[in-house]
Amino acid sequence: MSSPLRFDRAHTDDLMSFLAASPSPYHAVANAAARLEEAGFRQVEETAAWDGSAGGKYVLRGGAIVAWYVPEGAAAHTPFRIAGAHTDSPNLRVKPLPDTGAHGWRQIAVEVYGGTLLNTWLDRDLGLAGRISLRDGTHRLVNIDRALLRVPQLAVHLDRSANTEGLKLDRQKHMQPIWGLGDVEEGDLIRFVAEEAGVDAEEVTGWDLMPHAIEPPSYLGRDRELVAGPRMDNLLSVHAATAALAAVAGQDDADIPYIPVLAAFDHEENGSQSDTGADGPLLGSVLERSVFARGGTFEDRARAFAGTVCLSSDTGHAVHPNYAERHDPTHHPVANGGPILKVNVNMRYATDGSGRAVFAAACEKAGVPWQSFVSNNAMPCGTTIGPITAARHGIQTVDIGVAILSMHSARELCGADDPYLLANALVAFLAG
Repeated sequence: MSSPLRFDRAHTDDLMSFLAASPSPYHAVANAAARLEEAGFRQVEETAAWDGSAGGKYVLRGGAIVAWYVPEGAAAHTPFRIAGAHTDSPNLRVKPLPDTGAHGWRQIAVEVYGGTLLNTWLDRDLGLAGRISLRDGTHRLVNIDRALLRVPQLAVHLDRSANTEGLKLDRQKHMQPIWGLGDVEEGDLIRFVAEEAGVDAEEVTGWDLMPHAIEPPSYLGRDRELVAGPRMDNLLSVHAATAALAAVAGQDDADIPYIPVLAAFDHEENGSQSDTGADGPLLGSVLERSVFARGGTFEDRARAFAGTVCLSSDTGHAVHPNYAERHDPTHHPVANGGPILKVNVNMRYATDGSGRAVFAAACEKAGVPWQSFVSNNAMPCGTTIGPITAARHGIQTVDIGVAILSMHSARELCGADDPYLLANALVAFLAG
């Protein structure tokens, strides 16, 4: 029998605030951590010895966060229930030597990150965000959330074929934003960023900076049944999983048969191969240390992993009304139809029949509708952290998400109900 929904449209309101406040992976994990702190979680350092006490804990590493809740009296071999996601989005990233320009224009040298839709970054007011690394080894978050940069498109008078043959963009030549007039000065950008951050430019020894669209998320449509905003892929899932973990941690410990976990990784959009990516050791290390901190043995670790299930939550494709032929003819996920189960028999998604049953049970318990997604056989299928998580850690993994339009655009579109439907399904899953 299904339970009443815990989250409603207020969750979507909060998602829009989360998106606006998280212009980089580093901001996203800081904001997720702040929400968990409010729910009673505490940060533990990887360099410190861990204890096996009950309660909520989390680890921050760069643009990744792993958080878990240990119910009172949990055995060392207690399996985990993991909500997995990623914090990065396709965008533009500032190069090591950022100051460039030509013909009287000052520009910023950027590199294309992930599979972004380049044209969506044109003629858009952009801010600049990320983190700077200081000489003493600390980091400082930076968010210059005002119109600072712009990638200007060539006027149609100088590119008559743009509307007939399609826009052709060179990733190196055409994507460098302008931010002023005058001669190029070495060190100019970092001096400006340091001033904005309130530090001496001489103390800045490294940076991870990225432009972001400054237009805030908004409801869209006659009945406000849609949401438009940046970085839904995949901060929508990070936000839902964070809310779900906090909600489960607020329940009676006796009602939590598993150890619920949030694992939000960086660098999914370029292959996950980093110390903060899903293909790195972070998740396995945290789970193992949790077992051992509770007095467990390698046998307990093996038992816990054998009973563990991960829902890898990432956005998927809603059927596009203008390009319906690009989708599988019998699988047309729609906005506000509930979360999607993502299936690919070639294991680009990790879902199998057993995983489908786990997901269906969680949605039924939560009273949430759900949909199935498969790619058109003639179109290449994307992938997620799901297969990586399953293969690296030997744990059952199921790929799910929310159906959206304009994936990998600077501004994406989803149904206004789907974020909270996903969060409710994750609560039911994490709580067992």
